[in-house]
Amino acid sequence: MSTSAMDHNPVPTKVPSANIWTFWTKKLSRDNLMLLGILGVLSLFMLVFILMPLWAMLTKSVQNSSGEFVGLENFITYFSSPSLWYSLTNTLTVGFLVMVIVGVLAFGYAFALTRSCMPFKTLFQVLGMAPILAPSLLPAISLIFLFGNQGVLKDWLGGQSVYGLIGITMGLVFWTFPHALMILTTSLRTSDARLYEAARALKTSPLKTFFMVTLPAAKYGLISTLIVVFTLVVCDFGVPKVIGGSYNVLATDIFKQVVGQQNFAMGAVTSILLLLPALLAFAVDRWVQKKQKSLFDTRSVAYEPTPNKLRDNACLVYCIVICIAVLGVLGMAVYGSFVTFWPWNKALTLNNYNFSELSTYGWSPYFNSLTLAGWTALIGTVIIFIGAYCIEKGRAFAPLRQAMQMLSVVPMAVPGMVLGLGYIFYFNDANNPLNVMYGTMAFLVVNTVVHYYTVGHMTAVTSLKQIPAEIESTAASVKLPQYKLFFKVTLPVCLPAILDIATYLFINALTTTSAVVFLYSTNTIPASVSVLNMDDTGQTGAAAAMAVMIMISAATAKLVHVVLDKVLGKKTQAWRKR
Repeated sequence: MSTSAMDHNPVPTKVPSANIWTFWTKKLSRDNLMLLGILGVLSLFMLVFILMPLWAMLTKSVQNSSGEFVGLENFITYFSSPSLWYSLTNTLTVGFLVMVIVGVLAFGYAFALTRSCMPFKTLFQVLGMAPILAPSLLPAISLIFLFGNQGVLKDWLGGQSVYGLIGITMGLVFWTFPHALMILTTSLRTSDARLYEAARALKTSPLKTFFMVTLPAAKYGLISTLIVVFTLVVCDFGVPKVIGGSYNVLATDIFKQVVGQQNFAMGAVTSILLLLPALLAFAVDRWVQKKQKSLFDTRSVAYEPTPNKLRDNACLVYCIVICIAVLGVLGMAVYGSFVTFWPWNKALTLNNYNFSELSTYGWSPYFNSLTLAGWTALIGTVIIFIGAYCIEKGRAFAPLRQAMQMLSVVPMAVPGMVLGLGYIFYFNDANNPLNVMYGTMAFLVVNTVVHYYTVGHMTAVTSLKQIPAEIESTAASVKLPQYKLFFKVTLPVCLPAILDIATYLFINALTTTSAVVFLYSTNTIPASVSVLNMDDTGQTGAAAAMAVMIMISAATAKLVHVVLDKVLGKKTQAWRKR
């Protein structure tokens, strides 16, 4: 064969391994390489800090104390115990009871805010959301001051004890009310006025209009509210621990098994049982979200309530009663924090705030909580928003982005105590290279970010969906790098959502107990756990004082959020005004 023929038919050669990276960098654009890198890091983060701890907990549930596989023996032992059914029945009873009460109370309050012309709506909105700034331990302590054995209003319960179902229900109603109010207010705020005009034209009574127009339009929001409240109740640990008495629930059972008896296998079994109702509620909520359809389109007319003296006055009285109850619980906690020694010496003093004299930890738990909240807000917001942006606005790797989207909603279905216990089993292992993190502040930060990841992710995705897809297409057509579009357009447009995520993470990091109660060390104990410990030792006044400090810090963070939103919003949200 001639040399020229050989030149036209070259023998295929293998690409040198040293040039593989060069080959793929030419094959993929810079944007896609960055997208792949970020998605890869985020996938690793979720695998290590979400899935592996849950797998470790599942593994622990089928092992004995020596680490030997015993199959379902632990479950058989647990189910044969009468105390299981007692705790399980109590958990479901409290869950359904609080769900119904909060559903009714919050719906009426949201209706008053959105469907009436009563005065002082902004004030009522703020007061209705106030309980979200306090840890769940605060209403429990306040209820002891109000209705305990030496409470100022103990006769109001008709001889019934507040330590048990009554106290747990009251405390959790207070704590979950603002979560329900947020969802229902959003659900009731957007309605089509044409439906109400048609009802008036047909001379339909207001009561019939409510059941035929208002309630059906808000039914999916109401169902979501009930599910969220039920999940929060069955997963909460603080209120039953402080005011539950002998009324055991699954969350307190986990704490007793792990901390009291050091029985980690049974703690894992209880965690799996606690995971089941949360998973069921989560699955139902996902189904509801898929069924929900928008009843408001471009031809719709936004509903504006018209004055109605009877309805507006009734709504005003209703909101005043609710706010008096909210302020009564918060105010009693503040008052109790100044009482010298409840109930024997009610002289007011600041001694309860002298934590350096009352606790071996002094003020360090409070500053630990501020540190935890600050790092959680900073790191969590960056991870959550960039992750949501890559998943929602990425231009490649669709199957990977869909998988990441599914994985991003998993933390919402995992109770805090279950996640914390999983972290013990997975990271407290000498063979795990990440064991060096155990007991550090970084460990608490990662756990808290993961615990509240889903809500922040959903907030970011909702905001990103508001950006028209044409902007991304135009940027791609003019070959504008996606990272430049991110900094020039996406960040300014989504700034309100970013501030919302940061504030949400900061406040919840301050108030959380269940997620970190197993994970702290003597150097990293947070304020919420310190409240629990002081209450256990009978220092109720000091516990109330620390809870009040948490509430003040959360309220300050919310105030800073409002100011920043207004100041920065003038520069970045001017496009919203016509």
